[in-house]
Amino acid sequence: MRFLIDAQLPRRFSNWLADAGHDALHTLELPLKNKTSDAGIIARAKQDGRIVVSKDDDFVQTFLLRGEPHLLLISTGNISNAELEKLIRTNLTAIEAALSENRFVEINRDTLVIHE
Repeated sequence: MRFLIDAQLPRRFSNWLADAGHDALHTLELPLKNKTSDAGIIARAKQDGRIVVSKDDDFVQTFLLRGEPHLLLISTGNISNAELEKLIRTNLTAIEAALSENRFVEINRDTLVIHE
């Protein structure tokens, strides 16, 4: 899978996904870096066939209005990077399966939620 990691998530998030064999890009790697607008992130994700990974509710609103982007929402609230890494690594197989069949998946501290 191809991912685009939003600014409020750590850059190493893309390393966690890359370690599992995915193509992951962080906004820091884009020309405007973390100043890339949401519209710019969506356009790049659409152009490259990437799934946006974000904590930002604005992407949820855009998805509900326009059906894009393909989205993995991280809704854990404040969480340490170590806890976030453990959560992602522990649930990655389920996340991959959910994203292969659905365009909007959410993970919180306890549950993987598939939005239809």
